[in-house]
This record gives sequence, structure tokens and C-alpha cells, in this order.
Amino acid sequence: MAYVNYVTKNMAIKIVYYGPGLSGKTTNLRYIYFKLESAYRGELVCLETPAERTFFFDLLPIKAGLIKEFKVHFQLLTVPGQVFYEASRKSVLKGADGIVFVADSQLPLLEANLESFDGLRKNCLEQGIDLNRIPLVFQYNKRDLPNLIPVETLNRLLNSRNCPYIEAEAINGRGVLETLKEIARLTVPVVRASVFGENISQSEKAREAPAEPASILATSELKEAVDRPAPKRKSEKKPAEAPIEFVKPGNESPFPTTKIKVQSIEDIEQEIERLSREFGLAKKK
Repeated sequence: MAYVNYVTKNMAIKIVYYGPGLSGKTTNLRYIYFKLESAYRGELVCLETPAERTFFFDLLPIKAGLIKEFKVHFQLLTVPGQVFYEASRKSVLKGADGIVFVADSQLPLLEANLESFDGLRKNCLEQGIDLNRIPLVFQYNKRDLPNLIPVETLNRLLNSRNCPYIEAEAINGRGVLETLKEIARLTVPVVRASVFGENISQSEKAREAPAEPASILATSELKEAVDRPAPKRKSEKKPAEAPIEFVKPGNESPFPTTKIKVQSIEDIEQEIERLSREFGLAKKK
């Protein structure tokens, strides 16, 4: 269920980017952050645990128009892909309104994709999420690399619902904004129906501002970014320059990332709730 505040007329739609480790989930969010003007995005938040490997939790609220008189925000989150963060994935999935499954298209990662999607099924079941009904978009990432899994194979093994899928090169930005717009297009009507109990009439729709990021992403600069062919990597050893950088140990992020240190899964859940409240939102009673 979306977060709703009937006093401030705010609504937050929670989109979770799920997939195996290093498939490109955080890269998606960083590219979106890089491309959107500051007026249309919030801060990029990272939760860090004292574990050996850093657990990234990214919360990126995006202002996205109106549903009726409610201001809509998309809260984009990623789950950690490493297998030993199972509890964290369950926590982040809680209350999701839509899911983007980011698959790694490299042939050696086929088993990792299948294991991750099987984990998604189990975690959704535990959280009371019906994976057969929740808005779901597949992003088949890293399509610029050699030795790829055919799209037909990925669809056959993962996409039994025949959900929308996007071929992507997230490191170059190709397919990233298209994925965001597609999950927004699927999620908004479902949230509208669940919150208000009925679909909005055509006359009401005409009075609304667009309730998906399409209007935000329609600037000439962003349209050019979507339409422009992504540069290809010359080889796996020497990739083409990416428009964004990765955070490496000892280096500062190119973005003003807010880092929050947490100790436990309970801390993560509390931070999710606190961050949502900071945006003037509260769960619908």
C-alpha cells in the first residue's frame, strides 16, 4: 500500500529494484539521480552496515505530478544482491507498490538470476505480496557485453507473466529512464484504485497533472538522453566512459549521498519509516 498523508495531501509510491548482486540496481538509481533536475528529486540515501561488504539502501523520492489533489512522489529503493542479506531484502520489499527486476544478461550469471528471482517469490510470499498481481517490469541489463543470454531465454525462464521488459545498458543510461516510465505507467492505476477504491473517471483524469515521471522526463535534455544511442564498450576489459562514476572504497561519491550507519535489520526498518515521515508522509490507516 502506498504511503498517504491526508493532511498534507502527499502520496508516496514505493518502487523496489530487485536482482542479483552487481546486476545494476544502484547504477539505475544513480543514473536517474544524475539526469533529473534537483527540483524533481530528493537526496540519495545510503544505509551502511558494519558487515564486510557494504549494504546499499537507496531512497530517491521523485516528484511526479498529481493523483486527484494528492502530490505524488516515487520512492525508488534497491535491495542488496548478496545472498547473505536475505533479511535486508525482505525488509526493503515490505509495502512495495511495484517491482523492477534487474537481471544480469551475462551467460555465467544465469543461475544467479534464477536464484534471485526465486528469492523474490519467497520474500513476496512472506510479505503478503502477490507477485502474480503486483506491477512488475523486467530490465535485462548489460546488453552491451559479449556472451549474453538471449532475451527469449530470459523471458521464458523469468517472465512467465509476460510483463514488460526493457533491454538496458545501465552504465551508459540506455533503458534506465524507459524502465522507470514503464513501472510508473503500470503502478499508478493500481495505487489509485487501492487508495481511492475506484478508478478515476476520464473527466478527473483530464484535470490531473500526469501521475508518472513522463512529464518530468519530457524535457529536451532528457528526451535527447533517452533517444540518443548509448556508446558501446570496445571490450570487456576497456569499457567506454560512463556518464556517472561508481563509489569506490576511500573515494567520495560524485553525488551528495547521505550515509547512515545502521547495526541491524530492525534499524533498517526504522530508518525506512523515519525517512518516509521526513517527506511528510504517513501510512494510510
